[in-house]
Amino acid sequence: MGSPSLSAAAVRLPFRDPALPLGERVGDLLDRLTLDERVAMLHQYVPAVPRLGIASFRTGTEALHGVAWLGVATVFPQAVGLGAAWDEDLVRAVAEAVAVEVRAFHRHRPTPTGSGTNGLQAWAPVANLLRDPRWGRNEEGYSEDPLHTARLATAYCQGLAGDHPDFLRVAPVLKHFLAYNNETDRCVTSSGLRPRVLHEYDLAAFRPVVASGAATGAMAAYNLLNGRPCHVSPLIETELRTWARTTGHELFVVSDEEAPCNLVELEHYFEDHPTSHAAALKAGIDSFTDHREDSATVIGRLREALERGLIEEEDVNRAVRRQLQLRFRLGEFDPDLDPYAAIGPEVIDSPEHRALALRAATESVVLLKNDGLLPLNPNRAPRIAVIGPHADTLYEDWYSGTLPYQVGVAAGLRTALGEDSGEVACVPGADRITLRSRTTGEPLGGTAFDAEEWGDGVLTLRDADTGRYLSLQDDASLVADRTVLKTWFIKETFRLEPDPGGDNDTFLLRNVFTGRYAALDPTDGRVRVTADAPEMAERWQRELLRDGAAEARAAAKEADVAIVVLGNHPMINGRETEDRTGTGLPRTQETLLRAVAAVRPETALVVMSSYPYAVDWADTHLPAVLWTSHGGQETGRALADVLLGEAEPAGRLPQTWYQGGDALPHPLDYDIIKAGWTYQYHRTAPLYFFGHGLSYTDFTHRDLRLSTPLMDRDGAVHVSVTLTNTGTRSGSEVVQLYVRAVDARYEAPRLRLADFRKVRLHSGESREVTFDLSAERLAHWDVAAGAFTVDPGRYEVLIARSAEDIVLSAPLVVSGTAPTPRELVGRRTLAVDFDDYADITLVDATRATGDAVTPADPARPATLLFRSADLTGASHFEAEVAREGTGPGEARLEVRAGDQLLAEFAVPVTGDRHTWTTVTAAMAARGDGHHDLCLTLHGDFRLASFRFTAPDGPATQRPGPQVLTRPHVGPLGAGNGALARFS
Repeated sequence: MGSPSLSAAAVRLPFRDPALPLGERVGDLLDRLTLDERVAMLHQYVPAVPRLGIASFRTGTEALHGVAWLGVATVFPQAVGLGAAWDEDLVRAVAEAVAVEVRAFHRHRPTPTGSGTNGLQAWAPVANLLRDPRWGRNEEGYSEDPLHTARLATAYCQGLAGDHPDFLRVAPVLKHFLAYNNETDRCVTSSGLRPRVLHEYDLAAFRPVVASGAATGAMAAYNLLNGRPCHVSPLIETELRTWARTTGHELFVVSDEEAPCNLVELEHYFEDHPTSHAAALKAGIDSFTDHREDSATVIGRLREALERGLIEEEDVNRAVRRQLQLRFRLGEFDPDLDPYAAIGPEVIDSPEHRALALRAATESVVLLKNDGLLPLNPNRAPRIAVIGPHADTLYEDWYSGTLPYQVGVAAGLRTALGEDSGEVACVPGADRITLRSRTTGEPLGGTAFDAEEWGDGVLTLRDADTGRYLSLQDDASLVADRTVLKTWFIKETFRLEPDPGGDNDTFLLRNVFTGRYAALDPTDGRVRVTADAPEMAERWQRELLRDGAAEARAAAKEADVAIVVLGNHPMINGRETEDRTGTGLPRTQETLLRAVAAVRPETALVVMSSYPYAVDWADTHLPAVLWTSHGGQETGRALADVLLGEAEPAGRLPQTWYQGGDALPHPLDYDIIKAGWTYQYHRTAPLYFFGHGLSYTDFTHRDLRLSTPLMDRDGAVHVSVTLTNTGTRSGSEVVQLYVRAVDARYEAPRLRLADFRKVRLHSGESREVTFDLSAERLAHWDVAAGAFTVDPGRYEVLIARSAEDIVLSAPLVVSGTAPTPRELVGRRTLAVDFDDYADITLVDATRATGDAVTPADPARPATLLFRSADLTGASHFEAEVAREGTGPGEARLEVRAGDQLLAEFAVPVTGDRHTWTTVTAAMAARGDGHHDLCLTLHGDFRLASFRFTAPDGPATQRPGPQVLTRPHVGPLGAGNGALARFS
């Protein structure tokens, strides 16, 4: 990021003076830039300003678990694997290593485009919660729990940023704001978050990271939130930037790739690009990642927005000011003072980083089950068969760096055992086949292939001689030329579909990427993937040359122990843009596992994957089961150390592993409370609980003490527990502190993680572990108050080995006055602030702000429940509604207190879903007292808020249902909470 050569006059400019305050320097430089220069800085690729000696700048270097996309770099375990370590110090150390490599790439390596420098803004970490284990990007998050995620994300940001008071080593950017946990149609799906889920779950993962000052920026998510694209969400300003105010630095918010275009082209949320870009800028997007290096398109749209008055110069200045603040902190304008400027290329894949990669991979291994098979004793079991697609192969994911080397499981075991201590056989277990044309009799590609299935019948075919993947070429031909699968479009996956009219050995070869079938080109006889229908496809005879399962059985039978290593390929069936369809192992992998176990009972399953699998059969029938993420270059050495007992299995699960027969909620049901997601609310016992992980030693927990059994609603209590290693070897335990509300008035979590500590103890060693438990850890979002509230009453403080394995508990009472019934008379109540609901969809009230509700299916009634509502004195009911058109069927709102009908009226047409009017009705019956209030929506309309009025209010002059005939864009009173009225 070195500046162009400077004139003497430019050197003396105030923004070049490091003695001046940062704000003054930024302001001086901002004033010197022309408007055109400032507008040009709103694109990802920021041009240089030679007249001021300012270099070009680019946002975004991928650095999730190593430097990605720029060449060979140290590759650490995937983020979900780092999450399994439950170790903030380790995560911080990994981030420090990644950051110094980012610095080295910045100064000493060319960019992919060949111009400029590699950026120092890192698009990492990911703070999205692992709500649904089928999410294609599960590997990128740390945990299903917001506290756990926030703690590790903070540690990663701190490691990236460094601890210098004035300069950043790297600028971390939190991804992806907000509620992003599905890939299927991700750019057009809306994540519905009721206020409790929004504040207690999704925002809770981001809030502590930003408030700590560790994060310097955030990236908006592709999805919509309650019907509004995240790139124009008011939460960017009302939440994200509010949290950052106390840190002394503003957040620099970037768009995701092509998301600004999506606002018009996919989401159709705005009419044209200048309007959408203006809305995004005003909502808080500071940098537009769109059209890659082509900045002219984006800048042209923003210039048009200025000319049309959609944005003002100050909107541009605000975004550029945030960028400049960041660039100053990265040392761009003070190269002689930058403490990180001297980092050299030797740090990339250095011996120290290799050792850290091994430590991280080892610490993240989770022992899920062990009936005594592990650790292995080479003296008693010298012959080990390592079997499966991951037996000795490691894979890169989309956000990993290029592996400098790889140590697979079999190689790791061979190295650990040495030539004299044991024998390691390696069998991938894949079938070797030829596909012979029924027309010509020639084998496809003139060779045999090793066929590996990755789920849902999706195969890769690797040339048996070269090991290269069969790949679809641009001219539709097939060539085995790929050594690694790591492209945005994967063209190397196929399905063998049975010939509808053929015998059992005849198949059609279909490419997954295009959906087309292989056929013989009539002009030259070559095989090309061009057939759109089965009847046009070539028929292939599948000849089995080597039975992978039989070979695996033979190897297992000859061995003393079998280690079966199964899991996913990170680029297939579960990756960015593609969710998994289920949680089961690929069919052929499950078959392989059972075949091996049938001949070798001493079989351990190692799941190497980006996400949980339903390994129910293995848990029932095998003596040992382990899990590791794709752990980077040292995965095999780490697993070997754990399997042989040279290292302790120190990992604990960062998310729930559900049973195979558990019918998981719909992927788009983001309401963890009602749907029953995660350990907090899931109502069926899973296979393995959040926080679960076994050890080779034993720990006891005793003497749980609270400094006081009674706490104020804004107080804190000191918690202590004694942990003892009662086993025969050193080991690690994660002491997990949970809390639980007893007899809550709201639907409280089964339990909630409040703190955790990873403790390493020698055999016989004891240590007192202490926690400071503040009352805010007991808080829930009170929809009536619109704020976090700690209810007085009884709670439990729990010490646990996992979310299910509770070992100690202590009662805690929070003092205070019991909550009063919810007051609804004389105040505006948002429709989304319900206590419960049925058949409701959350939508946007306007394009800029506010939420509303609408029936999920207009043909079915939808209900909202407001518990313990005080309706004393109410005589009239008002509702803010919007109805786009007449449509089929009625549009009617019904209001009841228990079984008593209070009000009912038809909803008028307002002409647009964002055009609102107020409907008022006299109550058919008085609702004095406390009731459970039920609002029922019939038909296709939206409800933003409602209000009960007393006899002395203006509504008393309206004897029956009335419609205020003057419509307004946006809910009445939006912005100040007062209900506007029109006569």
